[in-house]
Amino acid sequence: MKAAVIGYSGHAFVVIDSILSGNYQLVGYCERDEKLYNPFNLAYLGNENDPEVLNNLKNIDVFLGLGDNLIRAKAFEYLINKGIRCPYLVHNKANISNFATIENGTVIMPGVVINSLAKIGSAVICNSSSVIEHECRIDDYVHIAPGAVLAGHVSVGKRTFIGANAVIRQGITIGENAIIGAGSVIVRDVEDGEIVYGNPAKRNNL
Repeated sequence: MKAAVIGYSGHAFVVIDSILSGNYQLVGYCERDEKLYNPFNLAYLGNENDPEVLNNLKNIDVFLGLGDNLIRAKAFEYLINKGIRCPYLVHNKANISNFATIENGTVIMPGVVINSLAKIGSAVICNSSSVIEHECRIDDYVHIAPGAVLAGHVSVGKRTFIGANAVIRQGITIGENAIIGAGSVIVRDVEDGEIVYGNPAKRNNL
């Protein structure tokens, strides 16, 4: 199966590693402009907003190498509306329950654990060695950074960012567009748009 990646910088490099861990032939990358730094020696396919480039993408699987939640959401919605296939991607060293649900556009990095009855939305990033426990609900366009641990029954709203090595207590609800600082311990619900950090995490009042 042929594949392409949207974006070609730091986060995309990890996505590329996940693509190459499977049975894909990676044909190239899309960016606004061709990159001088090309560590994987990939072909530049052009800008995905170009109609000719977009037409060429219709026969292959396309994966999102975009770390920013808002940019990734916009790109995913654009591609899906244009009829481009954006399946979910799982690195072969991830551990995913057969009873978990993962939607299109999501990328699961190496070392990730997703346990029984968890539901992962569209275009989510489950970054390296994060743990998503049983019956968690992760909405669209969330980024769960490396090493974060979500205990059972945690709910995370759209476009929220959970920082590296954060720990979320069981049963917690985190709203949309929230930011959880790296290393934070979340012991109370987090409202939409809140920025929290620390152990135990407190709201940023700046």
